[in-house]
Amino acid sequence: MTHSTPAGRVAGKRVLVTGAARGMGRSHAVRLAEEGADLILVDICATPEGLDYPLATEDDLHETAELVGKHGRRAITQIVDVRDEESMAWAVNDAVAELGGLDGAVANAGVLTVGTWDTTTAAQWRLVLDVNLIGAWNTCSAALPHLIRNGGGSLVNISSSAGIKGTPLHLPYTASKHGIVGMTLALANEVAGQNIRVNSVHPTGVATGMAPPAMHQLIAEERADLIPIFLNALPAPLIEAGDVSNAVLYLISDEARYVTGLEMKVDAGVTIR
Repeated sequence: MTHSTPAGRVAGKRVLVTGAARGMGRSHAVRLAEEGADLILVDICATPEGLDYPLATEDDLHETAELVGKHGRRAITQIVDVRDEESMAWAVNDAVAELGGLDGAVANAGVLTVGTWDTTTAAQWRLVLDVNLIGAWNTCSAALPHLIRNGGGSLVNISSSAGIKGTPLHLPYTASKHGIVGMTLALANEVAGQNIRVNSVHPTGVATGMAPPAMHQLIAEERADLIPIFLNALPAPLIEAGDVSNAVLYLISDEARYVTGLEMKVDAGVTIR
């Protein structure tokens, strides 16, 4: 397949996206491809023990690659667990060698467990923090040598409205998303001198596959008093993945060349309530 000279807001940029097989990750990849980027698509394509909802499959990852290809852009797929530091570094190095460089990365992979404080286990804490926080770090760490070699670039870490407010009933998730903010701000300071920008994005609830069935049941049946914490200010119960992808696109693009350390809310106002 011949690849056209790209036009668009991220024309010619090469971007790593984790959790790319479906949901927000797929949406980010396709939106970036629409605007001229080539993609490295990473996903575990399996469901770790301890989750009560299924993650994406290898077929889902290939479908994302096909969607990128429909926009005339390249997509390299890598089946990797973001918790595995060495495998992430190897996969990114391999894909970057094929693409010829790297301009940005989106640490999007994440998982969610649900429960009251007294049913939350140490195993759930380890799973969620390992994927959401250490996995995001492993993504940044794998990308950084290439961004430095490139003379700069953009790291986008997907946090959550739960990274800004004290969202209950999924304590490990909320803690992990707050942790992403601290990591993002510290790293933004550390790599600013090398022209690398680091920002976080904070969605409210998004219509994706991250939907443990226990969540709505728990709120409605046991802790209805907590419902107001989850309500958006704008009249939308959920937002679309594309709304978040538009923020990612901006932060990867040169339009945001002087934007770093930003906590960018795409949250329908849930954090102002």
